[in-house]
Amino acid sequence: MSDNTVTATTRLAIIVSRFNEEVTSGLRNGAIAYLAEQGLSVGDDNVYSAPGAFEIPLIAQKLAQSGRFDGVICLGCVIKGDTAHFEYISEAASMGLMSASLATGVPLTFGILTTYTDEQAIVRSRDDAHNKGREAAAACVEALATIRSI
Repeated sequence: MSDNTVTATTRLAIIVSRFNEEVTSGLRNGAIAYLAEQGLSVGDDNVYSAPGAFEIPLIAQKLAQSGRFDGVICLGCVIKGDTAHFEYISEAASMGLMSASLATGVPLTFGILTTYTDEQAIVRSRDDAHNKGREAAAACVEALATIRSI
């Protein structure tokens, strides 16, 4: 696009982790609802599945490198357990997405919940204005608009 607006022709993808699917499906629904409110849509063929949060950065980077998408909304959920696994996965996912976004110049937004309890994750994925999938979609749209204005 030659201007800095985000319009119905903006091409977005969504990656959704299958791990903690009860939560991530709520995040997906929130992102899609937000985009629809903005006059944007993501077809089912542009919603990609990842096994877990750890795999999201590589998939996001490949989507960004494909040239098919202006932005990628990345959704997942990591809930703290009894081991250090939570810290490693959370840090790897956040650093991976940041690195891939900087390397490709494509907004890859971080909609991966990192919560201490199941209850915290459920609250953040509910069908309401505080849904973090909505926030990740909004961040992607806003970042894209800003980048296009530069």
